[in-house]
This record gives sequence, structure tokens and C-alpha cells, in this order.
Amino acid sequence: MKQKKNRNLRTCATLVVLAAAAWFGGVAANPLLADPSTNAPAASEGAIQAATPPPAKIVHKLTGAELYSIHCNRCHPERYPTERTAATWKTIMLHMQVRAQIPVAQSRLILKYLQDNSGR
Repeated sequence: MKQKKNRNLRTCATLVVLAAAAWFGGVAANPLLADPSTNAPAASEGAIQAATPPPAKIVHKLTGAELYSIHCNRCHPERYPTERTAATWKTIMLHMQVRAQIPVAQSRLILKYLQDNSGR
């Protein structure tokens, strides 16, 4: 009778550990389920696998022209860079950076695009 009770307690403890492993990240993250001789997950727990790392994100940096189109078309029609001088674009960008809440790094890229293409 005592052996049967001990077996039932071990079974319950195993179920609790399995539930905790599933809840907290799988077998590989739970040292209680790992095979101590190989530091590998227990063979009977093969159905639960460790999570694979997410794929690397592709970062596309926007150009000054793209940022100009995105930010400046929000409120008014887009102007051609050749419509103003480089000095005028600098003044306009200082004003619009504050008014349109354009981040400084993006504002610099937009200004560089406008000044490089101002033609004057």
C-alpha cells in the first residue's frame, strides 16, 4: 500500500513539473527535466522543444527624399526642392522640424536632400 502511495506521489510531482515546464518555457529551460549526464532534455519529453530564435529583422533606412515625402505631405502639397535656395530650406526645416515634430536625425536627412537638390 505504501509503494502505491509513493508511486502516485511521484506521478503527481512529475505532472506538476511538466505543467511548470510547459508554462515557463519548455523542457530545455527546466533543469528538473534534463538528463544530468548529458545536460539534454529527458528522452520522454521530446514533444516539447526549445524555442528557436526569431529571424533577424531587416532594417530599411529611409532616404531624405522618402522622409520628405512622408512628413511634408501630411499637411500640405510637396514642393520641389528647386523652388527654394539651400539657405531658405534650412530656415523652413528649422520651423517645420518643431511644428511637425520631426525627429532631429530625420530632419537632417531631409534638409540634406533639399539642399543637395535645390539647384541654387
